Order: sequence, then structure tokens, then C-alpha cells
Amino acid sequence: MDSDDENVEEVVEGEQQTFPLSQSVLNDQSCGPLDDDGQPHGSCTVTYSSSDRFEGHFTHGEKNGKGKFFFFDGSTLEGFYVDDALQGQGVYTYEDGGALYGTYVDGELNGPAQEFDGEGRLVFKGQYKDNSRCGECWVYYPDGGCVFGLVNEDGELTGDSVAYIYPDGRTALLGSFVDGELIEARLATLVSERGRPRFEITANSPLYCYDKSTSSCIATHALLPDPYESQRVFVADSLIKGAGQGLFARTDAEKDTVVAFYNGVRITHSEVDSRDWALNGNTISLDEDTVIDVPQPFDQLERYCASLGHKANHSFTPNCKYDPFVHPRFGPIKCIRTLRAVQRDEELTVAYGYDHEPTGENAPEAPDWYKQELEVFQQRQVAQ
Repeated sequence: MDSDDENVEEVVEGEQQTFPLSQSVLNDQSCGPLDDDGQPHGSCTVTYSSSDRFEGHFTHGEKNGKGKFFFFDGSTLEGFYVDDALQGQGVYTYEDGGALYGTYVDGELNGPAQEFDGEGRLVFKGQYKDNSRCGECWVYYPDGGCVFGLVNEDGELTGDSVAYIYPDGRTALLGSFVDGELIEARLATLVSERGRPRFEITANSPLYCYDKSTSSCIATHALLPDPYESQRVFVADSLIKGAGQGLFARTDAEKDTVVAFYNGVRITHSEVDSRDWALNGNTISLDEDTVIDVPQPFDQLERYCASLGHKANHSFTPNCKYDPFVHPRFGPIKCIRTLRAVQRDEELTVAYGYDHEPTGENAPEAPDWYKQELEVFQQRQVAQ
């Protein structure tokens, strides 16, 4: 994002010349008009030895006016140049399509900036000084959560007054973080976002600590409920015949709302595949390496209620889905997100995603109860 070097060599229309151009050595000719000294003057394209290319307006060899760098790795930097340096608003586009919109002073980021990922989602908002993040900054996750606070000299969200804010934009955990990761915090509410955000700590709040599970420990504080989830769901007897307990909406929720979290011990796919199916009732794939499991006796609320996502039952016409989620306390897990608007006291269901084929090659092989339910569902579809 910074493009200031000195003493360059340029090949212009087949002639080799040496003069300062505030870039690396050129090994390709400049395309465009030249002044009497053979320097780019006007709208030109200049390619450098690094394979970086600049397209824009030059004045006697210096970039002046609107221009754009095309870097060898596929990234670009576009803005307005004055006396060979980027000034004012500029856009740096990463090779994956993400983009940083920032304020440049003499070719360096200085001032407010916003950064987006390759899918156009906001991932950062804050200040830069001399190309480094500074002051109060926001870091956003694709799942809707974010972290806010003062960054340290390394640009990391580290300190005693950093907050993780849940996807509702109000429920927060305020306390100590290191590199954006929760150490310990208390429940708080974001009550203002004008100027400096203000938080109100909940009276008598318990202490929440980073508590990522292992293959043998589901949680250090297994009976400490998640405060965001507690506001949105509860467990009761399912309305589905033979399903036991189910998960229900505590309040109305709009489409695309995160309502619950699926935490558990972390085991391997091979471990799941090698054991009796009766032990896999509360398993969900996290990634290619890891399966999240809520084993007995932690499937009982009296033994574990830190998260409740495992209580959602299956439906072939679900109102929710599983999504990846970076939880401040549990780390990378899955969440349950609504597929449509749901009403208070409505049972929340998800599609378990078993393989409909008997081989189980495309997903986990379906248990007998699932196959029976699928047959009934297909018969109803045909009858309709």
C-alpha cells in the first residue's frame, strides 16, 4: 500500500535513462507521451522491474492526478497523486477481492479507514497512523459478531477495556482481551455508538472466560449459560413425536438471526465413524478435521447448559440452519441461524444433513430413524 522508493532506471521507447521516479527499477518501456527529457508526461502506463504497473497521469516523470497501481500479486492501489505521492482517499484492493478504503497522506495510510472482505462484508473500521492501525477500532466477523476497543502499538485489540459484541449489536462482554481473544469479561450492554461507544456493565454479572473445549473437556463452567443465547431460546418437550426435548424461540426473531450456539467436545471424524451409532446423536461436523459432540451425560441440562444448540431437532422443512461462528468464549463452533422469521414459542428445527444414499459417501450415513422419517416425508410430498 506504500509506493515510495528512489533512484530508478526506466526503459522509455527503447532508450535507457536513469532518473528518480519514486518506484523500483523499470524493465519495460513506458507507454504514453514523454517530455523533452524523455520522462512520462500526461496519461501513461509504466511497468517496473517487480512487474508492478502504474496507469495514470504524470507530470515530468512524477505521478500527478488520478492513477492506479497494478501489483504483481494481483492487488491494486487507486487514488489521486500529488507530487508522486498518494494523497486523500485511496482504495487498496487485495488479490482475493477484498478492499481497504483509507485516507492517505504522502503515500501512507493516515486517518479513518474501512476494510471489506472478498464478499463485500465489513471486517474492519477504525483509524490508521503511518500505515498501522491505531486508536479505537472495530473488527467484524462474518457471523455478525465484532470486537471493539483500543489497539496496542502492534495494532492488536489488547487491553482491559475491550468488548466483544454479539450479532444483535447490543449484548456485549467487556473486559480483558489479548489480540482480540477474550481472557475474562463481564456482561454489558452497548448503549451508545455516537462518538465513543459506551457500555453499561450488568449488575452482578458472572465472569466469562475463554473456555474452548478439548477432546475430553466440554467446558470449565458447564452450567454457566451464554447470555445472548439465554435471551433467545429455551428448552422444553418437543412437539415432534418421539423426539424428547426440543429448542424453542423465547422471542420473535427475524430471518437470518443467530439464536443459539452448538458447542461440545472436539473429536475426529474417524473417531465418530468407528464407534457405535448410538453414541453419535449429538455430533455435528465443524470442519474437515473436527466434529463437535455433546456426549452423555452432558446432553442433560443438569450437567451442561453453557450452550443449547444441540437441543434443536431435525426437520425436512426446517426454520433454521447451522452456520460457522467464532464465539468469544467457545472459539470456532457452529451456531443456529433462522432461515425465516420465527415467532415466540415456536420450535426451532434444522436439517441434520445426513446422506440420503445408503453408502454415506457425501455426508454422514443416516440412522434408521432418519431413513424412516425421510420415507414418510417423501410419501407426503407425493400425495400433495
